[in-house]
Amino acid sequence: MTEAPTHEPTTDRGRATKQALLEAAEQVFLEESYDRASVAEITRRAGVAQGTFYLYFPDKKAAFGDLVRKLNRDMRRHIAAAVAGVTDRIEMERVGFRAFFDYITEHHSVYRVVREAEFVDVDVYNWHYRTLVDGYRKGLAAAAEQGQICRDIAPETLAWILMGIAEFQGGHWIIGQGAPPPDDVFDQIMLFIERGVGRPSPAGAA
Repeated sequence: MTEAPTHEPTTDRGRATKQALLEAAEQVFLEESYDRASVAEITRRAGVAQGTFYLYFPDKKAAFGDLVRKLNRDMRRHIAAAVAGVTDRIEMERVGFRAFFDYITEHHSVYRVVREAEFVDVDVYNWHYRTLVDGYRKGLAAAAEQGQICRDIAPETLAWILMGIAEFQGGHWIIGQGAPPPDDVFDQIMLFIERGVGRPSPAGAA
């Protein structure tokens, strides 16, 4: 994927300004959608002059792409921090799912912005999911090699399955119902995952 030609500031002040612009863009794109969002509204919320926007982004689409990449990075860092030190894969899934739901609770924009990216910038849309799958696949492959989960499902296929469960459950509860899955539902999700992937292959199986 070709990165959007955005400007990466080299000073603390510049980085803070770009961060403020992206945070404002997150709210504006969430509330207004891409087509209705305006650079003027983004800069107003960021508290900077409209011309400042163009010091960091050549246009609105570039800012949108940078926002998707920022949400992706922030979400992965949030989950990675939550699972740091966890060595059991099933427990890691439990902690990771909980961290994902927590992040989505604070950033509903992951749903609207990323889904809209399919129509605004399909390259950044594909990059978002490909990046998530690649990292997830590596962890699942290592767990399978260690005998923590079954080896009957290809790690990449399993990564897509688990991401689908997380995304649709998060969408139903957090976006649709306004709160993370209740504890009993969360436990049912984890039970399904544990029974589906937590059993090593029978002895002698390929």
